[in-house]
Amino acid sequence: MIQDEHVVVKKLEEWAEIKGEKNFFYYGENDFNVSYREFNELTNSIGHSFQNLGLDKGDRISVFMKNAYICSLSMFGIWKAGGVYAPINFNYTGKSLSYLINDTDPVILLVERGLLQEFQAIKQDLTNKNLKVIVYDPKESDHDYEAELMSGDIEELGTIPFESLFEGDKSNVKLELDYSDMASIIYTSGTTGLPKGVVQSHRWLYGYAFYYGKMLTQEDVIYNDLPLYHVGGAFFNITRAVFVGCEVAVWDKFSSNHFWDRIKISQSTSAVLVGVMTTWLMNAKETDNDRNNTLNKVHIQPLPSFHHELAKRFGFDFILAGFGQTEAGFGICGLIKELDEETGTPSSYYRGHSRKKMTEIAEQLGLEVRHGTEAIEKGYLGKPGIFFEATILNEKDEECAAGEIGELAIRPKLPSIILSEYFRKKEETLKVFKNLWFHTGDSAYRDAEGGYYFVDRQGSILKVKGEKFSSYQVEDLIYEHPSIQMSAVFPIPAEYGDEIVVYAVIENGQSLNEEEFRQWIEQKIPKYMWPKYIRFVEDIPKTLTNKIQKFKLKEEILKELQGAE
Repeated sequence: MIQDEHVVVKKLEEWAEIKGEKNFFYYGENDFNVSYREFNELTNSIGHSFQNLGLDKGDRISVFMKNAYICSLSMFGIWKAGGVYAPINFNYTGKSLSYLINDTDPVILLVERGLLQEFQAIKQDLTNKNLKVIVYDPKESDHDYEAELMSGDIEELGTIPFESLFEGDKSNVKLELDYSDMASIIYTSGTTGLPKGVVQSHRWLYGYAFYYGKMLTQEDVIYNDLPLYHVGGAFFNITRAVFVGCEVAVWDKFSSNHFWDRIKISQSTSAVLVGVMTTWLMNAKETDNDRNNTLNKVHIQPLPSFHHELAKRFGFDFILAGFGQTEAGFGICGLIKELDEETGTPSSYYRGHSRKKMTEIAEQLGLEVRHGTEAIEKGYLGKPGIFFEATILNEKDEECAAGEIGELAIRPKLPSIILSEYFRKKEETLKVFKNLWFHTGDSAYRDAEGGYYFVDRQGSILKVKGEKFSSYQVEDLIYEHPSIQMSAVFPIPAEYGDEIVVYAVIENGQSLNEEEFRQWIEQKIPKYMWPKYIRFVEDIPKTLTNKIQKFKLKEEILKELQGAE
Protein backbone atom coordinates (compact mmCIF):
# COMPACT_ATOMS: atom_id res chain seq x y z
CA MET A 1 0.00 0.00 0.00
CA ILE A 2 1.22 3.49 -0.86
CA GLN A 3 0.27 4.69 2.64
CA ASP A 4 2.71 2.22 4.19
CA GLU A 5 5.49 2.84 1.65
CA HIS A 6 5.34 6.58 2.29
CA VAL A 7 5.09 6.39 6.12
CA VAL A 8 8.45 5.85 7.78
CA VAL A 9 7.21 4.09 10.94
CA LYS A 10 5.57 1.42 8.75
CA LYS A 11 8.94 0.84 7.05
CA LEU A 12 10.57 0.55 10.49
CA GLU A 13 8.04 -2.13 11.44
CA GLU A 14 8.68 -3.94 8.16
CA TRP A 15 12.47 -4.04 8.66
CA ALA A 16 12.01 -5.07 12.31
CA GLU A 17 10.06 -8.10 11.12
CA ILE A 18 12.25 -9.24 8.24
CA LYS A 19 15.71 -7.98 9.30
CA GLY A 20 15.22 -7.57 13.02
CA GLU A 21 18.78 -8.30 14.18
CA LYS A 22 20.43 -5.95 11.68
CA ASN A 23 22.07 -2.91 13.30
CA PHE A 24 20.02 0.21 12.73
CA PHE A 25 21.28 2.91 15.12
CA TYR A 26 24.87 3.31 16.28
CA TYR A 27 25.14 6.00 18.96
CA GLY A 28 28.75 7.13 18.88
CA GLU A 29 28.58 9.28 22.00
CA ASN A 30 28.01 6.19 24.18
CA ASP A 31 29.40 3.59 21.73
CA PHE A 32 26.48 1.19 21.41
CA ASN A 33 24.34 -0.35 18.66
CA VAL A 34 20.58 -0.84 18.54
CA SER A 35 19.02 -3.30 16.11
CA TYR A 36 15.93 -2.66 14.00
CA ARG A 37 13.88 -4.94 16.28
CA GLU A 38 15.09 -3.26 19.49
CA PHE A 39 14.51 0.22 18.13
CA ASN A 40 11.02 -0.70 16.92
CA GLU A 41 10.06 -2.20 20.28
CA LEU A 42 11.40 0.77 22.24
CA THR A 43 9.50 3.24 20.07
CA ASN A 44 6.36 1.07 20.29
CA SER A 45 6.57 1.34 24.09
CA ILE A 46 6.91 5.10 23.84
CA GLY A 47 4.01 5.33 21.39
CA HIS A 48 1.68 3.28 23.60
CA SER A 49 2.72 5.35 26.63
CA PHE A 50 1.87 8.59 24.82
CA GLN A 51 -1.57 7.21 24.00
CA ASN A 52 -2.02 6.23 27.67
CA LEU A 53 -1.20 9.84 28.58
CA GLY A 54 -4.13 10.94 26.41
CA LEU A 55 -2.32 11.89 23.20
CA ASP A 56 -4.74 12.11 20.26
CA LYS A 57 -3.81 11.83 16.59
CA GLY A 58 -2.55 15.21 15.38
CA ASP A 59 -1.50 16.45 18.84
CA ARG A 60 1.88 18.16 18.96
CA ILE A 61 4.81 17.13 21.17
CA SER A 62 7.76 19.50 21.54
CA VAL A 63 11.19 17.94 22.02
CA PHE A 64 13.91 20.02 23.72
CA MET A 65 16.96 17.74 23.71
CA LYS A 66 20.60 17.51 22.67
CA ASN A 67 20.86 13.72 23.10
CA ALA A 68 20.37 12.46 19.55
CA TYR A 69 19.56 8.87 20.56
CA ILE A 70 16.79 9.77 23.02
CA CYS A 71 15.54 12.40 20.57
CA SER A 72 15.34 9.78 17.79
CA LEU A 73 13.43 7.35 20.00
CA SER A 74 11.05 10.17 20.90
CA MET A 75 10.55 11.16 17.27
CA PHE A 76 9.52 7.66 16.16
CA GLY A 77 7.46 7.11 19.31
CA ILE A 78 5.54 10.32 18.60
CA TRP A 79 4.79 9.19 15.04
CA LYS A 80 3.75 5.72 16.25
CA ALA A 81 1.10 7.36 18.45
CA GLY A 82 -0.08 9.62 15.60
CA GLY A 83 1.46 12.72 17.15
CA VAL A 84 3.39 15.56 15.53
CA TYR A 85 7.14 15.82 16.16
CA ALA A 86 8.03 19.45 16.96
CA PRO A 87 11.71 19.77 17.96
CA ILE A 88 13.18 22.89 19.54
CA ASN A 89 16.63 24.33 18.84
CA PHE A 90 18.50 23.40 22.04
CA ASN A 91 20.43 26.66 21.88
CA TYR A 92 17.27 28.61 22.68
CA THR A 93 16.82 30.35 26.01
CA GLY A 94 14.53 33.02 27.41
CA LYS A 95 12.09 34.66 25.01
CA SER A 96 13.31 32.60 22.03
CA LEU A 97 12.41 29.42 23.90
CA SER A 98 9.04 30.59 25.22
CA TYR A 99 8.13 31.94 21.76
CA LEU A 100 8.73 28.58 20.12
CA ILE A 101 6.78 26.60 22.73
CA ASN A 102 3.87 29.04 22.67
CA ASP A 103 3.85 29.12 18.88
CA THR A 104 3.77 25.30 18.64
CA ASP A 105 1.23 24.99 21.48
CA PRO A 106 2.10 21.36 22.35
CA VAL A 107 0.23 19.06 24.73
CA ILE A 108 3.48 17.43 25.91
CA LEU A 109 7.06 18.71 26.21
CA LEU A 110 10.04 16.35 26.36
CA VAL A 111 13.15 17.89 27.93
CA GLU A 112 16.47 16.45 29.10
CA ARG A 113 17.86 17.19 32.55
CA GLY A 114 20.67 19.37 31.19
CA LEU A 115 18.12 21.78 29.65
CA LEU A 116 15.52 21.66 32.41
CA GLN A 117 16.83 24.83 34.04
CA GLU A 118 16.31 26.76 30.80
CA PHE A 119 12.74 25.50 30.62
CA GLN A 120 11.99 26.28 34.28
CA ALA A 121 13.18 29.87 33.73
CA ILE A 122 10.47 30.54 31.10
CA LYS A 123 7.71 28.28 32.47
CA GLN A 124 5.70 31.24 33.80
CA ASP A 125 5.64 32.77 30.30
CA LEU A 126 3.88 29.79 28.69
CA THR A 127 0.26 30.17 27.62
CA ASN A 128 -0.56 26.48 28.19
CA LYS A 129 -0.56 26.07 31.97
CA ASN A 130 -1.57 22.39 31.68
CA LEU A 131 1.43 21.35 29.60
CA LYS A 132 2.63 17.83 30.51
CA VAL A 133 6.42 17.83 30.98
CA ILE A 134 8.49 14.64 30.63
CA VAL A 135 12.13 14.76 31.77
CA TYR A 136 14.93 12.49 30.53
CA ASP A 137 17.63 11.77 33.11
CA PRO A 138 20.91 10.31 31.78
CA LYS A 139 22.56 7.51 33.75
CA GLU A 140 25.95 7.94 35.42
CA SER A 141 27.60 5.95 32.63
CA ASP A 142 26.17 8.20 29.88
CA HIS A 143 28.27 10.86 28.16
CA ASP A 144 25.82 13.64 29.08
CA TYR A 145 25.50 12.85 32.79
CA GLU A 146 26.25 15.85 35.01
CA ALA A 147 25.98 15.14 38.74
CA GLU A 148 25.51 18.80 39.69
CA LEU A 149 22.33 18.98 37.57
CA MET A 150 20.66 15.97 39.13
CA SER A 151 19.19 17.74 42.17
CA GLY A 152 15.41 17.71 42.44
CA ASP A 153 13.21 14.64 42.15
CA ILE A 154 11.22 14.38 38.92
CA GLU A 155 7.89 13.97 40.70
CA GLU A 156 8.66 16.86 43.09
CA LEU A 157 9.21 19.04 40.03
CA GLY A 158 5.71 18.15 38.84
CA THR A 159 7.05 16.29 35.81
CA ILE A 160 7.01 12.72 34.45
CA PRO A 161 10.19 10.58 34.16
CA PHE A 162 11.07 9.70 30.57
CA GLU A 163 12.04 6.21 31.74
CA SER A 164 8.36 5.50 32.44
CA LEU A 165 7.63 5.71 28.68
CA PHE A 166 9.49 2.41 28.22
CA GLU A 167 6.83 0.62 30.31
CA GLY A 168 4.36 0.69 27.41
CA ASP A 169 3.37 -2.31 25.28
CA LYS A 170 6.20 -3.40 22.93
CA SER A 171 3.87 -4.52 20.11
CA ASN A 172 3.28 -2.33 17.05
CA VAL A 173 0.86 0.49 17.72
CA LYS A 174 -2.36 -0.23 15.82
CA LEU A 175 -3.05 3.19 14.37
CA GLU A 176 -3.90 4.11 10.80
CA LEU A 177 -1.52 6.67 9.36
CA ASP A 178 -1.91 8.25 5.93
CA TYR A 179 0.86 9.87 3.93
CA SER A 180 -1.07 13.15 4.11
CA ASP A 181 -1.19 13.21 7.94
CA MET A 182 0.88 15.86 9.67
CA ALA A 183 4.20 14.38 10.80
CA SER A 184 6.30 17.31 11.97
CA ILE A 185 6.62 21.02 12.54
CA ILE A 186 10.20 22.09 11.90
CA TYR A 187 11.16 25.70 12.49
CA THR A 188 13.19 27.68 10.00
CA SER A 189 16.84 27.99 10.98
CA GLY A 190 16.92 31.61 12.06
CA THR A 191 19.45 32.86 9.51
CA THR A 192 17.15 35.74 8.56
CA GLY A 193 15.05 36.43 11.68
CA LEU A 194 12.12 35.04 13.67
CA PRO A 195 11.62 31.29 13.02
CA LYS A 196 8.41 30.00 11.42
CA GLY A 197 6.96 26.54 11.96
CA VAL A 198 6.94 24.51 8.73
CA VAL A 199 4.17 21.90 8.68
CA GLN A 200 5.28 18.68 6.95
CA SER A 201 3.40 15.48 6.13
CA HIS A 202 4.63 11.88 6.24
CA ARG A 203 4.98 12.03 2.46
CA TRP A 204 7.19 15.09 2.85
CA LEU A 205 9.63 12.86 4.79
CA TYR A 206 9.44 10.22 2.05
CA GLY A 207 10.04 12.72 -0.75
CA TYR A 208 12.95 14.38 1.07
CA ALA A 209 14.82 11.08 1.37
CA PHE A 210 13.74 9.56 -1.95
CA TYR A 211 16.48 10.34 -4.52
CA TYR A 212 19.57 9.77 -2.46
CA GLY A 213 17.95 6.90 -0.60
CA LYS A 214 17.75 5.08 -3.94
CA MET A 215 21.53 5.41 -4.25
CA LEU A 216 22.19 3.49 -1.04
CA THR A 217 22.22 -0.22 -0.27
CA GLN A 218 21.65 -1.99 3.04
CA GLU A 219 25.45 -2.25 3.32
CA ASP A 220 25.78 1.53 3.52
CA VAL A 221 26.16 3.45 6.78
CA ILE A 222 24.85 7.02 6.95
CA TYR A 223 26.88 9.37 9.16
CA ASN A 224 25.02 12.07 11.09
CA ASP A 225 26.25 14.88 13.33
CA LEU A 226 23.49 17.37 12.50
CA PRO A 227 21.01 18.30 15.24
CA LEU A 228 17.58 16.68 15.10
CA TYR A 229 15.65 19.94 15.05
CA HIS A 230 17.06 20.23 11.51
CA VAL A 231 15.63 18.40 8.49
CA GLY A 232 19.09 17.30 7.38
CA GLY A 233 19.74 15.37 10.58
CA ALA A 234 16.29 14.08 11.45
CA PHE A 235 14.95 13.27 7.99
CA PHE A 236 17.66 13.26 5.31
CA ASN A 237 19.88 11.09 7.48
CA ILE A 238 17.92 9.14 10.11
CA THR A 239 14.58 8.54 8.38
CA ARG A 240 16.40 7.96 5.07
CA ALA A 241 18.24 5.06 6.74
CA VAL A 242 14.87 3.52 7.66
CA PHE A 243 13.48 3.88 4.14
CA VAL A 244 16.63 2.14 2.84
CA GLY A 245 17.00 -0.45 5.62
CA CYS A 246 20.62 0.49 6.36
CA GLU A 247 22.48 1.69 9.45
CA VAL A 248 22.86 5.25 10.70
CA ALA A 249 25.80 6.35 12.91
CA VAL A 250 24.93 9.32 15.09
CA TRP A 251 26.76 11.89 17.19
CA ASP A 252 25.23 14.89 18.95
CA LYS A 253 27.23 17.54 17.07
CA PHE A 254 29.88 18.13 14.41
CA SER A 255 33.54 18.00 15.39
CA SER A 256 36.22 18.98 12.90
CA ASN A 257 38.86 17.36 15.14
CA HIS A 258 37.10 14.00 15.44
CA PHE A 259 35.25 13.79 12.11
CA TRP A 260 37.57 11.26 10.48
CA ASP A 261 37.93 9.18 13.66
CA ARG A 262 34.14 8.85 13.69
CA ILE A 263 34.02 7.82 10.03
CA LYS A 264 36.61 5.12 10.80
CA ILE A 265 34.78 3.84 13.89
CA SER A 266 31.40 3.68 12.17
CA GLN A 267 32.66 2.72 8.68
CA SER A 268 30.27 5.35 7.32
CA THR A 269 29.90 5.55 3.54
CA SER A 270 27.58 8.56 3.21
CA ALA A 271 27.48 11.97 4.90
CA VAL A 272 26.04 15.47 4.60
CA LEU A 273 28.39 18.47 4.62
CA VAL A 274 26.67 21.83 4.99
CA GLY A 275 27.77 25.41 5.47
CA VAL A 276 31.39 25.84 6.53
CA MET A 277 32.04 22.13 7.21
CA THR A 278 33.83 21.68 3.87
CA THR A 279 36.08 24.66 4.60
CA TRP A 280 37.03 23.26 8.00
CA LEU A 281 37.91 19.87 6.49
CA MET A 282 40.01 21.45 3.73
CA ASN A 283 41.81 23.69 6.24
CA ALA A 284 43.01 20.68 8.26
CA LYS A 285 46.63 19.64 7.78
CA GLU A 286 46.98 17.39 4.74
CA THR A 287 48.29 13.84 5.21
CA ASP A 288 49.15 10.89 2.94
CA ASN A 289 46.31 8.94 4.58
CA ASP A 290 43.46 11.34 3.74
CA ARG A 291 42.01 9.13 0.98
CA ASN A 292 41.99 5.93 3.04
CA ASN A 293 38.44 6.02 4.37
CA THR A 294 35.02 4.49 3.66
CA LEU A 295 33.24 7.77 2.84
CA ASN A 296 32.55 7.45 -0.88
CA LYS A 297 29.47 9.67 -1.41
CA VAL A 298 28.70 12.98 0.26
CA HIS A 299 25.93 15.50 -0.15
CA ILE A 300 27.18 19.10 -0.12
CA GLN A 301 24.91 22.12 -0.01
CA PRO A 302 25.67 24.61 -1.43
CA LEU A 303 28.26 23.15 -3.79
CA PRO A 304 31.63 24.96 -3.37
CA SER A 305 33.87 25.83 -6.27
CA PHE A 306 36.62 23.60 -4.81
CA HIS A 307 34.42 20.46 -4.82
CA HIS A 308 36.78 18.47 -7.06
CA GLU A 309 39.85 19.31 -4.96
CA LEU A 310 37.89 18.21 -1.88
CA ALA A 311 36.90 14.95 -3.58
CA LYS A 312 40.46 14.18 -4.74
CA ARG A 313 41.94 14.80 -1.32
CA PHE A 314 39.47 12.63 0.61
CA GLY A 315 38.51 10.08 -2.03
CA PHE A 316 34.87 11.10 -2.45
CA ASP A 317 33.77 9.14 -5.52
CA PHE A 318 30.45 10.98 -5.77
CA ILE A 319 29.22 14.36 -4.63
CA LEU A 320 25.47 14.66 -4.49
CA ALA A 321 24.29 18.17 -5.27
CA GLY A 322 20.80 19.52 -4.85
CA PHE A 323 18.32 21.91 -3.32
CA GLY A 324 16.93 20.78 0.02
CA GLN A 325 14.81 23.09 2.11
CA THR A 326 12.65 22.84 5.24
CA GLU A 327 9.66 24.07 3.25
CA ALA A 328 10.11 22.72 -0.29
CA GLY A 329 11.70 19.38 0.55
CA PHE A 330 14.18 18.02 -1.97
CA GLY A 331 13.02 19.06 -5.42
CA ILE A 332 16.20 19.60 -7.46
CA CYS A 333 19.18 17.26 -7.53
CA GLY A 334 22.17 16.08 -9.51
CA LEU A 335 25.05 13.64 -9.24
CA ILE A 336 28.69 14.54 -9.78
CA LYS A 337 30.98 11.59 -10.56
CA GLU A 338 34.20 12.98 -9.15
CA LEU A 339 36.64 10.05 -9.24
CA ASP A 340 37.25 6.58 -10.66
CA GLU A 341 38.63 3.29 -9.30
CA GLU A 342 42.21 4.57 -9.35
CA THR A 343 41.67 7.96 -7.72
CA GLY A 344 38.60 7.36 -5.52
CA THR A 345 37.94 5.32 -2.39
CA PRO A 346 40.41 2.41 -2.26
CA SER A 347 38.72 -0.92 -3.07
CA SER A 348 39.36 -2.31 0.42
CA TYR A 349 37.27 0.54 1.87
CA TYR A 350 34.56 0.79 -0.80
CA ARG A 351 30.99 -0.30 0.11
CA GLY A 352 27.59 0.19 -1.47
CA HIS A 353 26.55 0.34 -5.12
CA SER A 354 29.37 0.14 -7.64
CA ARG A 355 30.37 3.34 -9.38
CA LYS A 356 28.70 2.11 -12.56
CA LYS A 357 25.49 1.22 -10.72
CA MET A 358 25.37 4.64 -9.02
CA THR A 359 25.45 6.34 -12.42
CA GLU A 360 22.78 3.99 -13.82
CA ILE A 361 20.44 4.66 -10.87
CA ALA A 362 20.82 8.41 -11.26
CA GLU A 363 20.04 8.22 -14.97
CA GLN A 364 17.00 5.98 -14.32
CA LEU A 365 15.69 8.60 -11.89
CA GLY A 366 16.16 11.29 -14.52
CA LEU A 367 18.96 13.03 -12.64
CA GLU A 368 21.71 14.87 -14.45
CA VAL A 369 25.13 13.20 -14.11
CA ARG A 370 28.14 15.48 -14.36
CA HIS A 371 31.87 14.73 -14.10
CA GLY A 372 34.06 16.44 -11.53
CA THR A 373 36.68 17.35 -14.10
CA GLU A 374 34.11 19.44 -16.00
CA ALA A 375 33.85 23.16 -15.41
CA ILE A 376 30.89 23.18 -13.01
CA GLU A 377 29.77 26.56 -11.73
CA LYS A 378 29.69 27.11 -7.97
CA GLY A 379 26.26 26.46 -6.49
CA TYR A 380 25.29 23.73 -8.97
CA LEU A 381 22.03 22.03 -7.92
CA GLY A 382 21.06 19.77 -10.81
CA LYS A 383 17.62 19.51 -12.41
CA PRO A 384 14.09 19.15 -11.00
CA GLY A 385 13.25 15.62 -9.90
CA ILE A 386 10.19 13.58 -10.86
CA PHE A 387 8.00 15.02 -8.09
CA PHE A 388 8.49 18.71 -8.93
CA GLU A 389 8.51 21.53 -11.43
CA ALA A 390 10.86 24.47 -10.97
CA THR A 391 11.46 27.90 -12.46
CA ILE A 392 13.21 31.23 -11.84
CA LEU A 393 10.98 34.28 -11.29
CA ASN A 394 11.66 38.02 -11.34
CA GLU A 395 10.09 40.65 -9.07
CA LYS A 396 6.84 40.49 -11.09
CA ASP A 397 6.71 36.68 -10.95
CA GLU A 398 7.61 36.48 -14.64
CA GLU A 399 9.92 33.69 -15.75
CA CYS A 400 13.55 34.73 -16.11
CA ALA A 401 15.63 33.98 -19.18
CA ALA A 402 18.50 31.49 -19.02
CA GLY A 403 21.39 32.95 -17.03
CA GLU A 404 19.25 35.63 -15.38
CA ILE A 405 19.27 35.64 -11.57
CA GLY A 406 15.86 35.57 -9.90
CA GLU A 407 13.97 33.73 -7.17
CA LEU A 408 13.84 29.95 -7.28
CA ALA A 409 10.23 28.71 -7.27
CA ILE A 410 8.92 25.14 -6.87
CA ARG A 411 5.63 23.52 -7.83
CA PRO A 412 4.73 19.97 -6.62
CA LYS A 413 3.38 17.24 -8.91
CA LEU A 414 2.13 15.15 -5.96
CA PRO A 415 -0.09 16.17 -3.03
CA SER A 416 1.53 16.57 0.41
CA ILE A 417 5.10 16.51 -0.97
CA ILE A 418 5.96 20.07 0.19
CA LEU A 419 4.89 22.05 3.25
CA SER A 420 1.18 22.51 3.79
CA GLU A 421 1.58 25.82 5.65
CA TYR A 422 3.58 27.89 8.07
CA PHE A 423 1.92 26.84 11.32
CA ARG A 424 -0.96 29.21 12.16
CA LYS A 425 0.49 31.91 9.89
CA LYS A 426 -1.96 32.28 7.01
CA GLU A 427 -0.60 35.54 5.60
CA GLU A 428 2.98 34.26 5.44
CA THR A 429 1.74 31.03 3.82
CA LEU A 430 -0.29 32.82 1.17
CA LYS A 431 2.64 35.12 0.41
CA VAL A 432 5.06 32.29 -0.41
CA PHE A 433 2.43 30.44 -2.50
CA LYS A 434 1.42 33.42 -4.65
CA ASN A 435 0.61 32.77 -8.34
CA LEU A 436 0.55 29.02 -7.70
CA TRP A 437 4.31 28.74 -7.14
CA PHE A 438 6.09 28.17 -3.84
CA HIS A 439 8.64 30.97 -3.54
CA THR A 440 11.76 29.60 -1.84
CA GLY A 441 13.36 32.91 -0.84
CA ASP A 442 16.57 31.81 -2.56
CA SER A 443 18.20 33.44 -5.55
CA ALA A 444 19.24 31.16 -8.39
CA TYR A 445 19.57 30.95 -12.15
CA ARG A 446 19.01 28.32 -14.82
CA ASP A 447 21.38 27.50 -17.67
CA ALA A 448 20.37 26.88 -21.29
CA GLU A 449 20.25 23.10 -20.67
CA GLY A 450 17.84 23.40 -17.73
CA GLY A 451 20.38 23.01 -14.93
CA TYR A 452 19.84 25.09 -11.80
CA TYR A 453 22.42 27.00 -9.73
CA PHE A 454 22.07 28.42 -6.25
CA VAL A 455 23.29 32.00 -5.91
CA ASP A 456 22.37 33.25 -2.44
CA ARG A 457 19.56 34.01 -0.07
CA GLN A 458 17.40 36.77 -1.55
CA GLY A 459 18.67 39.37 0.93
CA SER A 460 22.32 38.63 0.16
CA ILE A 461 22.37 39.45 -3.55
CA LEU A 462 24.60 42.46 -4.18
CA LYS A 463 23.92 45.22 -6.71
CA VAL A 464 26.91 47.51 -7.22
CA LYS A 465 27.52 49.88 -10.15
CA GLY A 466 25.02 48.06 -12.34
CA GLU A 467 26.47 44.62 -11.55
CA LYS A 468 24.36 41.95 -9.83
CA PHE A 469 26.27 39.17 -8.09
CA SER A 470 26.32 36.85 -5.09
CA SER A 471 28.03 37.31 -1.76
CA TYR A 472 29.25 33.71 -2.21
CA GLN A 473 31.26 34.81 -5.27
CA VAL A 474 33.16 37.30 -3.16
CA GLU A 475 33.62 34.80 -0.32
CA ASP A 476 35.03 32.28 -2.77
CA LEU A 477 37.64 34.77 -3.98
CA ILE A 478 38.52 35.86 -0.44
CA TYR A 479 39.00 32.22 0.57
CA GLU A 480 42.02 32.11 -1.78
CA HIS A 481 43.92 34.40 0.59
CA PRO A 482 46.33 32.15 2.57
CA SER A 483 45.65 33.94 5.86
CA ILE A 484 41.83 33.85 5.72
CA GLN A 485 40.16 30.92 7.45
CA MET A 486 36.54 32.02 6.94
CA SER A 487 34.57 35.03 5.73
CA ALA A 488 31.05 36.39 5.55
CA VAL A 489 30.09 38.91 2.87
CA PHE A 490 26.78 40.79 2.71
CA PRO A 491 25.33 44.08 1.46
CA ILE A 492 24.11 47.10 3.38
CA PRO A 493 22.03 49.79 1.68
CA ALA A 494 23.73 52.86 0.28
CA GLU A 495 22.54 55.93 -1.60
CA TYR A 496 23.31 54.42 -5.01
CA GLY A 497 22.91 50.64 -4.66
CA ASP A 498 24.71 48.50 -2.08
CA GLU A 499 27.92 48.73 -0.13
CA ILE A 500 29.84 45.53 0.56
CA VAL A 501 30.79 44.41 4.05
CA VAL A 502 33.35 41.68 4.79
CA TYR A 503 33.79 39.97 8.14
CA ALA A 504 36.85 37.72 8.16
CA VAL A 505 38.52 35.24 10.52
CA ILE A 506 42.31 35.01 10.27
CA GLU A 507 44.05 31.63 10.39
CA ASN A 508 45.64 30.80 13.76
CA GLY A 509 49.24 31.92 13.97
CA GLN A 510 49.00 34.31 11.03
CA SER A 511 48.71 38.09 10.94
CA LEU A 512 46.96 40.38 8.50
CA ASN A 513 45.96 44.03 8.71
CA GLU A 514 43.31 45.86 6.74
CA GLU A 515 45.74 47.72 4.48
CA GLU A 516 47.50 44.48 3.44
CA PHE A 517 44.18 42.78 2.88
CA ARG A 518 42.88 45.64 0.71
CA GLN A 519 46.02 45.58 -1.41
CA TRP A 520 45.55 41.86 -2.02
CA ILE A 521 41.84 42.38 -2.85
CA GLU A 522 42.66 45.08 -5.40
CA GLN A 523 44.97 42.65 -7.21
CA LYS A 524 42.71 39.59 -7.11
CA ILE A 525 39.07 40.76 -7.13
CA PRO A 526 37.10 42.82 -9.68
CA LYS A 527 36.73 46.45 -8.62
CA TYR A 528 32.93 46.39 -8.33
CA MET A 529 33.34 43.61 -5.70
CA TRP A 530 35.70 45.59 -3.48
CA PRO A 531 34.32 45.93 0.08
CA LYS A 532 33.58 49.25 1.65
CA TYR A 533 33.95 47.88 5.17
CA ILE A 534 36.28 45.15 6.48
CA ARG A 535 36.09 43.77 10.00
CA PHE A 536 38.42 41.09 11.42
CA VAL A 537 36.80 38.94 14.11
CA GLU A 538 37.72 35.87 16.15
CA ASP A 539 34.61 33.96 15.05
CA ILE A 540 31.53 34.34 12.86
CA PRO A 541 28.10 33.52 14.32
CA LYS A 542 26.58 30.29 12.97
CA THR A 543 23.55 28.14 13.57
CA LEU A 544 24.19 24.65 14.96
CA THR A 545 23.90 23.37 11.39
CA ASN A 546 26.88 25.58 10.52
CA LYS A 547 24.97 28.14 8.49
CA ILE A 548 26.40 31.64 8.89
CA GLN A 549 23.98 34.07 10.53
CA LYS A 550 24.70 37.13 8.42
CA PHE A 551 21.72 39.03 9.84
CA LYS A 552 23.54 39.25 13.19
CA LEU A 553 26.64 40.71 11.53
CA LYS A 554 24.47 43.12 9.55
CA GLU A 555 22.80 44.36 12.76
CA GLU A 556 26.25 44.78 14.32
CA ILE A 557 27.78 46.86 11.48
CA LEU A 558 24.68 49.04 11.07
CA LYS A 559 24.65 49.77 14.79
CA GLU A 560 28.37 50.60 14.66
CA LEU A 561 27.94 52.93 11.68
CA GLN A 562 24.94 54.70 13.21
CA GLY A 563 26.99 55.32 16.37
CA ALA A 564 29.80 56.82 14.31
CA GLU A 565 27.53 59.40 12.66
